[in-house]
Amino acid sequence: MTDDASKHPADTMEPQRLAGILTFLQEAERLKDTIRSGSTRKGRPESTAEHSWRLTLMVLLFQKELEGIDLLKLVKLCVVHDLGEAISGDIPAPLQQDGDDRETRERQDFQTLCAGLAEDIAKDLLSLWDEYAGASTAEARLAKAFDKLETILQHHLMPPQSAEFHGFNLTYGTSRTDQFPLTRQIREVVDNQTRVLLSEAQD
Repeated sequence: MTDDASKHPADTMEPQRLAGILTFLQEAERLKDTIRSGSTRKGRPESTAEHSWRLTLMVLLFQKELEGIDLLKLVKLCVVHDLGEAISGDIPAPLQQDGDDRETRERQDFQTLCAGLAEDIAKDLLSLWDEYAGASTAEARLAKAFDKLETILQHHLMPPQSAEFHGFNLTYGTSRTDQFPLTRQIREVVDNQTRVLLSEAQD
């Protein structure tokens, strides 16, 4: 039996490494003021930090259905996926266009955010960001799928929206959510609620 009382973190760390982490945290706080196009159920503009938190909570709730998936990796991807927006902000999905260099800009912003970190920490974070952006693993593809689902679920909580708004949600991110049986199942339930809201908006 392992004696938990014997486990303890390192007593101290190199001052410059510590300073880099604290500076990064203070800069990443900008994500709390990075506003998305959606809102809370009370109509207050939603921040990207709030979206990232609920996305992370969402994957934790489904962890028992994610057998074979590296849950820690998935959680890390959800935490870092939008951190670049702390600098340049969020571009709403309907306004995103092919060839707008959005991903390149976000990566550069993320690198700027990581500039003061120790090299190994910055390398690890950038590797996670690239994994997510490239959807190069099952964990990254799941993170992208859950990202779309969380967004639409938040849209359902917003004050009444237009039929056009809900119509967009029916097609938003389907290429991502169609990739796994679980996210397809969740999407079916979510889309049914979207159709109800769409019908109400058309009345």
